[in-house]
Amino acid sequence: MKSRRDEHRHNVPAARDLRARETPVEDILWEELRGRRLDGMKFRRQHPIGAFVVDFCCAECRLVIELDGEIHAKQRQQDTEREAVLALAGYRVIRFPNQSVRNALPMVLEAIRLAAREASIWHAPVPGRRSGI
Repeated sequence: MKSRRDEHRHNVPAARDLRARETPVEDILWEELRGRRLDGMKFRRQHPIGAFVVDFCCAECRLVIELDGEIHAKQRQQDTEREAVLALAGYRVIRFPNQSVRNALPMVLEAIRLAAREASIWHAPVPGRRSGI
């Protein structure tokens, strides 16, 4: 019988491929997040979660960071559905336009810090796990 974990194993090679082809904006943010550089939080890039591969994830505080390029203007409905599924899995999703990372990186980093602090106070229920304060 196939476990739930094995159900989406196809995402692992996809995540590896995306890591190898990261965009310049992803690279800018990754330099600030990697190696616990941002307040000691451990982030992963192009991280598979269920059926999705997210741009950045801090599993400890259940926080997903998505960077939105031009394509996201055309796929807002898909992004909304994806966020809903990730929220059901207990993740908070925050999004930043690519231009914000390029032009206002300190503000983006502060928004990530705030979101992480809020996430550490309360976690959304995750099926099969205890949650709460």
